[in-house]
Amino acid sequence: MSSFKLKRITSMIIQELNRILTEEVRDDMLKNVSVTDVTVDNDLTFATVYFMTRLEDTKTVEEKLNNAASFIRYNLANSLDLRSTPELRFVYDDSIDKGERIDEILEKVETKEEE
Repeated sequence: MSSFKLKRITSMIIQELNRILTEEVRDDMLKNVSVTDVTVDNDLTFATVYFMTRLEDTKTVEEKLNNAASFIRYNLANSLDLRSTPELRFVYDDSIDKGERIDEILEKVETKEEE
């Protein structure tokens, strides 16, 4: 599959997953989730969905998302016109947390230099 087509499909999946999580899912904990990225295999069999949430218990959110993956996949299949809908695996995206930690370290270094 061409990289352009794969990027277009990935973008559509991200958009639809965010819509499904806010409109279709009943669990309030899952409504606080934002999909940040999706990586899809070339043959569209598997998709890794990266998400973030401001809730503290990210492991529980990740477990709930993976437990609801078949429901979410079913809704995704009904929304998108794809030959096959990939199986979903949800993974917490900790890149923002890492960025915030780096910012905190840089601030501490700056304040020590000023002293």
